Amino acid sequence: MSRKKLPDKNFQWTPELAYIIGLITTDGSLSKDGRHIVIVSTDLLLLEDCQKNLPFPTKITNKLPGSFSKKKTYKIQFSNVQFYKWLLKIGLFPNKTYTVDVLNIPYKYFRDFLRGHLDGDGDITVYTDYYNTFKNKKYIFKRIYTRFTSASQNHILWLRKIIQKLTGINGHINHWLRKDRIFPQWRLRFAKKESLKLLNWLYYSNDIPCLKRKRAIFDQFVVLEQIRSRDKNLN
Repeated sequence: MSRKKLPDKNFQWTPELAYIIGLITTDGSLSKDGRHIVIVSTDLLLLEDCQKNLPFPTKITNKLPGSFSKKKTYKIQFSNVQFYKWLLKIGLFPNKTYTVDVLNIPYKYFRDFLRGHLDGDGDITVYTDYYNTFKNKKYIFKRIYTRFTSASQNHILWLRKIIQKLTGINGHINHWLRKDRIFPQWRLRFAKKESLKLLNWLYYSNDIPCLKRKRAIFDQFVVLEQIRSRDKNLN
């Protein structure tokens, strides 16, 4: 007896689901069988939060380290034909790493999607800049950068276009070729002023899904900037 074909289903967009789509876009994959989806991460807490927000039950298992990660890795793998087909409709597909392009993400939920994208293949970096101390010992500055990475140039260009439209900030795109890769990696980077505006937009509430350790980098930087500004005004 043949299995009854399930009707297509449109899943209801929420901030939580949009965030998960961001993770699937970066750290996830769609199997060729038309039903299985996998999300992989070295951060167990991230997957536990993801598990809570998925619209159906899943389980987390250990994944042996592969060629791209020597750390202990975890994965969520689940099977849902209707969700799989819905992901295809919004622009995701198997073997998407180098060819993922424009995704059909509602503007209302784009920042939630982008926060998932950041937690997947992005990073927030803070460092102390001593470059101009040879001119003056007081020329020490704290810098913050926010970066989104993809092996697909078209996808990075699309991210930038939507971020420009919704926030008015531009960022800078560059690319490089790793020795162990055939295709270049593309990166959309935001320096200090634009990073602060972008991250304030992404972290718009205290109870939204996010990778806590990345958010903490931003929160700590903001506190340090407030202290620096206060001390400067006092002097």
